[in-house]
Amino acid sequence: MKESAKSKATFVFIAGIVRPLMTAMMSKKWEGTEKLPAGGFIAAPNHCTEIDPLVVGHMLYNNKRAPHFLAKAALFKVPGLGWLLRATKQVPVERSTAGANRSLQVAQEIVAEGGAIIIYPEGTLTRDPGLWPMKGHTGAARLALEGGIPVVPIAHWGAHEVFPRYGKTFHIFPRKLSRVVVGDPVDLSAFAGRPLDKATLTEATDAIMDAITELLAGLRGEQPPAERWDPAKQQQSKHGRFVERGQQPEAGTDAR
Repeated sequence: MKESAKSKATFVFIAGIVRPLMTAMMSKKWEGTEKLPAGGFIAAPNHCTEIDPLVVGHMLYNNKRAPHFLAKAALFKVPGLGWLLRATKQVPVERSTAGANRSLQVAQEIVAEGGAIIIYPEGTLTRDPGLWPMKGHTGAARLALEGGIPVVPIAHWGAHEVFPRYGKTFHIFPRKLSRVVVGDPVDLSAFAGRPLDKATLTEATDAIMDAITELLAGLRGEQPPAERWDPAKQQQSKHGRFVERGQQPEAGTDAR
């Protein structure tokens, strides 16, 4: 992707801070990076800890792919942070129809220019008790099918030991290993030409989640649950923090 001079300079500045920190916090092993497409693509990783974006962003940047994430629109209003997000062409996610269309347009521009847009299909940290990928949202599938954009599944494991899901402190010692594996683009050819209705998008999303889960199972050397975790069936919200059964919410936290 042809990043602007401002964007390149900002990425270099951020990388100069983040990469040494990531190297200090954990060792790393990256596999399958040769499968990253030369042109634009959607990167679809699993989501099990708040530092996931740093893990995935680190891998992509080191492979000469500037990472562009979907980020909450409210973050763009935070002084300093908002400037960084705009300077590196991150994509604001808004709830209004007009805002969603603008976000889609920016994402399409990034991919058209050969960039990598990172979309977490789960939408938030997994609610699955074993940290397996849960039921996905259809945004990545819709963007892929509308624009004929390849979706590259990515799985990572180990960073959650450094910073557990909803954790408050880092656990650097003993040194942990963060592993990332990149898979082949998901085959979505079966959905070409079909109307982008709920059934089509759900099936395509399931195909993406299956690919991510398969990669993670290989990393973990374990079999995933027979049925993917569905927050709706567990009376859990789709966004925000949640309290696992048997736990009590901490004072001052939002147990959504």
